[in-house]
Amino acid sequence: MAWPDTGSPVHVVCPSCAGVNRVAVGHAPGKARCGKCRTKLFSGKSWPATQKTFDQHITRNDIPVVVDFWAAWCGPCKGMAPIYERVAEALEPSYRFLKLDTEAEPGLAARYQIRAIPTLMLFNKGRMVAQRAGAADGHTLELWLNAHVLST
Repeated sequence: MAWPDTGSPVHVVCPSCAGVNRVAVGHAPGKARCGKCRTKLFSGKSWPATQKTFDQHITRNDIPVVVDFWAAWCGPCKGMAPIYERVAEALEPSYRFLKLDTEAEPGLAARYQIRAIPTLMLFNKGRMVAQRAGAADGHTLELWLNAHVLST
């Protein structure tokens, strides 16, 4: 998937302060910085999500948001973490990648009825469009993401 070509500015939530930024069409997304805190909007890595920032990312980003629900004690989560980071590096800025620690944020885990971890969810324009439980290799993860975003 490529950077959205909507003809109008793309709204991107800052991964650091959760401020909403407008990135102009034609502006190189990799060079975009938050107007509020000056953090790079895209760094090629995933960012932690909290109760405070989660809804802002899900509802205000014009790019799809991938969320990895995980926990520190989970072996498959630890095994998939570097794969998730490599995919984030490869696919950003077409996607925003978040990690949500289910132990630190049990309310969000309950809200989305997380029963197994790791669980990946894909959100687009405020709604969940896909979900999968269990670890995945990078190729499978990329295929899964692209298939679901292209079908929405």
